[in-house]
Amino acid sequence: MIETVLADGEAVVVRPLGLADRGALAEGYRRLSPESRYQRFWVRTGEIIGDRMLNRLLMQDPGNHALWAVMDGAREYPGVGAASFWRSSEDPEEAEFSCTVLDADQRRGVGTLLLAVLWLEARKVGIRRFIGYTMPENVSAIRWMRDTGAEAEWDGYKVIFRWYLESLDAIPPTDAGIALAERLAEFSEALWQGA
Repeated sequence: MIETVLADGEAVVVRPLGLADRGALAEGYRRLSPESRYQRFWVRTGEIIGDRMLNRLLMQDPGNHALWAVMDGAREYPGVGAASFWRSSEDPEEAEFSCTVLDADQRRGVGTLLLAVLWLEARKVGIRRFIGYTMPENVSAIRWMRDTGAEAEWDGYKVIFRWYLESLDAIPPTDAGIALAERLAEFSEALWQGA
């Protein structure tokens, strides 16, 4: 668990999620706008996340899967956003990174904060690259991924991004890139000791 503040000074806690967080994760999914659910899961669904997806997300597999959330205990619903990585079975040095932030909390540095935490968690277990996917119409996600140093390619259907986790020099001097570098420095001692 990490106590920190968002860019606007709001105090938050960043922590891993587990099976006890099932109800909170389901509520966070319900609170997403239909467009945000579509951009994250690529299907038009209702407000209910299925048991199978909840089980898959919440079943921690140390070294292969991690799920962390940003929480604000002062709110009625404390969830702000969550992100996960899944190690590739074909290439154990690569993991898929995904992130979801509640609509009202987007553009507050939540995604960058979560990227930094999972970046360090992944490095600790030997993951060297994150891969992320987004639809071509998700312009804000594309901009954020590039601004945090990810390389992009287009496969004719989706945009594929890769962050090289050992190459901090590749993080650009954009606002998001600077924020990422600062978060990596802030959390490195707590999360990456001896890695």
